Amino acid sequence: MTLSLRPAHADDIEAIGRLHYDSRIAAYREFVPMAGLRALSPELLTAWWRERFGYEADTHRLTVAVDDDTPVGFSYVGPEEEFTPETGQLYAIHLDPAAQGRGIGRALMRDALAAMREAGWRQAVLWVLEGNAHARRFYERGGWLPDGREREELMGAAPTRQLRYSRSWLGESA
Repeated sequence: MTLSLRPAHADDIEAIGRLHYDSRIAAYREFVPMAGLRALSPELLTAWWRERFGYEADTHRLTVAVDDDTPVGFSYVGPEEEFTPETGQLYAIHLDPAAQGRGIGRALMRDALAAMREAGWRQAVLWVLEGNAHARRFYERGGWLPDGREREELMGAAPTRQLRYSRSWLGESA
């Protein structure tokens, strides 16, 4: 494994769309109906990322983890969605399911925290599906804690409950 992290390029977006799709299926299939997960195909996720990458490039950071030039994961950070000036948001960490357990997610989290710190944010937040015990443990090991905020959003036609996690000090490594 020759893992490296780098800023995403426009030609990475198709791989990011596929990674996002595969990651969602693997991570959520136990608690989100497959029809909800398949509502966004790899092609639709690629189009979504292409649009988002274009209009948020100045304010957000899309990082790709590559193993021997093959994208195996990505993270996405930017201003907190409620635009609280001192708060950044970790919008996504997704991995190729076959790449889990190799420290790639942890490397992406450390990189995301460093990017938020460099942007001057003193606090970070993220949203995680309540049923995603694996991700919740991952974030908790990285110093994130639930802050009591919850929301419900649709994944396809399936309602999903999400919990907000926060991390007040960005100086510590994950």
